[in-house]
Amino acid sequence: MNIHNASITVSAVNPKQYPSDGLREFAFAGRSNVGKSSLINKLLNRKSLARVSGTPGKTTTINFYNIDDTIYLVDLPGYGYAQRSKSETEKWGRMMEDYLANRAPLVQTILLVDGRHKPSKDDITMADWIRHYHDRLIVVATKFDKLKKSEIEPNLELIWDTLEMGEDDILVPFSTKDDEGKCSVWDMIEMMLLPEYGGEE
Repeated sequence: MNIHNASITVSAVNPKQYPSDGLREFAFAGRSNVGKSSLINKLLNRKSLARVSGTPGKTTTINFYNIDDTIYLVDLPGYGYAQRSKSETEKWGRMMEDYLANRAPLVQTILLVDGRHKPSKDDITMADWIRHYHDRLIVVATKFDKLKKSEIEPNLELIWDTLEMGEDDILVPFSTKDDEGKCSVWDMIEMMLLPEYGGEE
């Protein structure tokens, strides 16, 4: 995809703040510090449009990035940050479930997992949520540049099996160090915009 203009439209904390222009949305979900902001920056060829933090739990809003007034990439708050209070965790859960269940322009939620490790219980829960609200599970395994070549296939198999992925699901290894996975993610997004996949004519 050739990107000319990309900008953050809003960092929302409730549905009243979400964009109202009806552009289709592709959301990225994952645990805190899994690399959602880094992935968005890589996809958009930007260094710091999405704020990258070394501090887990930094993103507590739903951030909408407008791409050429065509689609939104949506950065969802990370989960699994142990130092969040119970009330914060419950608020996060309500925000996420409301967005996934009721957001009409949402085309697909894409799950990010750390490619170096077995998916966590929270990852499995998020995968189940995505299956409930979408036709397929799409998973991007981040930080693959940190793996040895001999670890890549076993780790992909571990992720696939742990999340109980099926024949219609998609797993993409991704690295911010090079362009591995970048074209695959854009190809999936463009595919889901086609009329036969529910996109507009």
